[in-house]
Amino acid sequence: MFNKNQTPLQEKNIETIIGPSVKLEGKFKGEGDLVVEGVLIGSLETKKNLKIGSNAIVQANIKADNAFISGKIKGNISVKGKLEITNTAIILGDIRAKIISIESGALIQGKVTMPVHNITEIEKEKVLEKTLEIKK
Repeated sequence: MFNKNQTPLQEKNIETIIGPSVKLEGKFKGEGDLVVEGVLIGSLETKKNLKIGSNAIVQANIKADNAFISGKIKGNISVKGKLEITNTAIILGDIRAKIISIESGALIQGKVTMPVHNITEIEKEKVLEKTLEIKK
């Protein structure tokens, strides 16, 4: 989703920006890319990409296609694709994403789930057996 040489969201694709001086309360639902730099309380959903800036405070359950998190979040996060969490992020809530990148220094309190649809039951059993062997 994000290359080292590009910003997390390309400006031309951003549909909505919640600026640093903005406090928004309620249900927010969008179709395009979204950047949050201010305060959002309620719920947050976008069908595209989401960026939570380092000074942003979000108290909401979040749903997005891909997300780049640098700020403070209290709520569950569900991402269909890639979730990038930077070293300034603080997340209090459960995380669910297909791909997760977490920088050293990020703080997370909650359950992290990466759904695995391609693993067969036999492979799952092998992983469980190996895990049990390691614990012995």
